Amino acid sequence: MALTGLRSHYPEIEPYDSGFLKVSDVHELYYEQCGNPNGNPVVYLHGGPGGGIGPIDRQMYDPNAYRIVLFDQRGSGNSKPPAELKDNTTWHLVQDIEELRKHLKIEKWVVFGGSWGSTLSLIYAQCHPNSVKALILRGIFALRRKELTWYYQDGANRLFPDFWENFLQPIPLVERADLISAYHRRLTGDDMKAKLECARRWSEWEMATSRLIVDKNLLSRTDSDTWVLQFARIESHYFAHGGFFHSENQVLDNVEKIRHIPCTIIQGRYDVVCPMDTAWELHKRWPEAEFKLIHDAGHSAKEVGVVSALIEATDKYKTL
Repeated sequence: MALTGLRSHYPEIEPYDSGFLKVSDVHELYYEQCGNPNGNPVVYLHGGPGGGIGPIDRQMYDPNAYRIVLFDQRGSGNSKPPAELKDNTTWHLVQDIEELRKHLKIEKWVVFGGSWGSTLSLIYAQCHPNSVKALILRGIFALRRKELTWYYQDGANRLFPDFWENFLQPIPLVERADLISAYHRRLTGDDMKAKLECARRWSEWEMATSRLIVDKNLLSRTDSDTWVLQFARIESHYFAHGGFFHSENQVLDNVEKIRHIPCTIIQGRYDVVCPMDTAWELHKRWPEAEFKLIHDAGHSAKEVGVVSALIEATDKYKTL
């Protein structure tokens, strides 16, 4: 992508509506709406799982054209209770998206998701294709074992050995053959000191590796005890259980069901968290989808080339 003419975020915006939607005996989802109440509906599916939404996530869309819906998935952000794992699976989240759509009286919407949000967007669309106008996907993640092994066992550690040392530190040598399981045991255990230390180390690893250039401001997110517990507990819960998928290749094997839906795929070439080969495989299986490779970016949605491509994509679909 050329370095000139890059798009940047739309101006800061405040919600015109927010609230909680009770989706089970356990969980209440926080949601907010921004932009034009009569505009083209778009829903933002955040990453992690467990990452939550933030103010900048409202700024990816033309506020005059879009009715922008954002929500915190179960256990994430302002949803209640925080970091709760009970009744928290991919299939619960897919159900929640539909419940929210119906609650807001939206017929169809554009679905926007990056990283884990791309996974959830794809599965939601495969389950409810008639609810989706278009898909905007970034940093493609299919939650296959090989992707998890690359990032949490042997692969990304070779590029970031300094931060990897910190990630290994809480886990005894005898347990390091399966780090996801070792972390999951501690993050779901009763020792609060060990739980918090592991939550912070887990979160620091992802924050350190998410951008092409390590961003110390991003690392500061791990200062929050609540956020690191939400992020690390929920991620390890999903990853230790294979996303609760019916099959290892669930996401890619069901692409045929949604190839009629307009879609833009955006991928940073140097994405260490969700390496490009998964996005490339999705591109090959879905040739009708627009594929944008950002040559000077890693995983983050905040890198300039990625931001520009995402905003071009939301502009493309704003009149659907």
